[in-house]
Amino acid sequence: MKVLLAATLVAGLLSPAEAPSHVEGTLPGGATYVLDVPADWNRTVLLYSHGYTPDGAPNPAQNAPNAAVRSALLARGYALAGSSYRDTGWVLEHALPDQLATLDTFADRFGKPRRAIAWGTSLGGMITTGLAERHGPRFAGALAMCGLEQGGIANWNNTLDPVFAVRTFFSDPAVPLVHLPDQATALASVATLTAALDAAQATPRGRARTALAAALHNLPRPGHLDALRGTVYVGLSWRQEMETWAGGNPSWNTGVDYARVFARSANRAEVEALYDAAGLSLTDDLALLNRAPRISAAPGAVRYVARNLTFTGRPATPLLTIHTTGDALVPVQVERAYADAVHAAGRDRSLRQAFVDRAGHCTFTDGEMLAALAAVERRADSGRWPDTGPSALNAAAAGFDPEGAHAYARYRPAPYPRPFDLARATAPRIPAYRRRTASRSARGRDPERKSHSRDRGTPEIQTTGEHRQFRPACGGVVDNRRETPWI
Repeated sequence: MKVLLAATLVAGLLSPAEAPSHVEGTLPGGATYVLDVPADWNRTVLLYSHGYTPDGAPNPAQNAPNAAVRSALLARGYALAGSSYRDTGWVLEHALPDQLATLDTFADRFGKPRRAIAWGTSLGGMITTGLAERHGPRFAGALAMCGLEQGGIANWNNTLDPVFAVRTFFSDPAVPLVHLPDQATALASVATLTAALDAAQATPRGRARTALAAALHNLPRPGHLDALRGTVYVGLSWRQEMETWAGGNPSWNTGVDYARVFARSANRAEVEALYDAAGLSLTDDLALLNRAPRISAAPGAVRYVARNLTFTGRPATPLLTIHTTGDALVPVQVERAYADAVHAAGRDRSLRQAFVDRAGHCTFTDGEMLAALAAVERRADSGRWPDTGPSALNAAAAGFDPEGAHAYARYRPAPYPRPFDLARATAPRIPAYRRRTASRSARGRDPERKSHSRDRGTPEIQTTGEHRQFRPACGGVVDNRRETPWI
């Protein structure tokens, strides 16, 4: 009887419905995870995906954007889960399976939740969208905040463009922008281009050309110079980390007409005014960019980033995205890129987007994030989207955070300068993830290693021009604005 009573008491102590729990652990692949379950768990678990962690930086598991949001959600009965991912850098290859494994671990420990909602910030917003597209049935809904919604190939192509312009206008064409073997090489290029960019600010012509380079990436004004410096750093240092993962360079500007790219920029009028004031020919400078020696992509690296991670525009669970209008790291036009992909795929009913009128990357108030999450939950409850307009979201945000200056606003992003998506691929084939026990660090970091995506029968992606094209295995070029081959 004493043994039975003791067992009953222990079971009661471990019951997630009766006692709060905080659990940390390590997944078989090496990622760490953190799980929190409140005493009055409402049977909903929120799977949080964190943002980019550069190589060498601390990489703890995270299950909420910050401590205040974590506390607010636990107080309202939500369970929280999240992992570190098993590595750093462009870790998309492992991030999705590590997050799913964390969700499985949660269910093993606490029982299957009534529902799970995926959410995340920055690179974690991109991961969340990937979960919504590839594993949507596991989630009742998803919230991608300040995410790279343009997808991996478009991100690295469009990050290349302003850096290419800075080198063309201000520096030596021998400065390497791609095929970066190590961080020392990447950071040397950063230093050279940043010094040249800073020196160019001494003249009106230099400032006009700086504005043109920034406009190719839709970097917001004012402050586009600081934003461009940051893009040079990310476009070289983080690119080197990504190339290590991809086994080469996945970016190209062969066949790109920079006059057409500039024509889609949200900042065209400001650039034209600066060129007029400087007495400089914008047409001549765009022609100079078009004459400069071009950069080609490695097909295997393109295929790798297409899988890790480029979007189809087919979310398989309701997805809400939110973004600040003055984001200098991930410009707000990425949301237009994803909306266009979703529209091309015929999935408009699955997506809602909302915008916060504020500068900075992921600079949401706690109330703004909680209001967006509540909208996703209402969509899961009712099967219909609630009002996601700015008035409704600001009112909801004030309910969570009365002191916050909430700034949801009506906004329509300009077109993304150089989009790339898989929206027209009728049956994207994503290879099953093969579980590995060693992290990339343990395997070594050979930038020449073979890409995991080099599987027989996968069509080539035609890497020329401003729009995505696919080359089927049988040969011939198919423009996926008209045809629908596999990838």
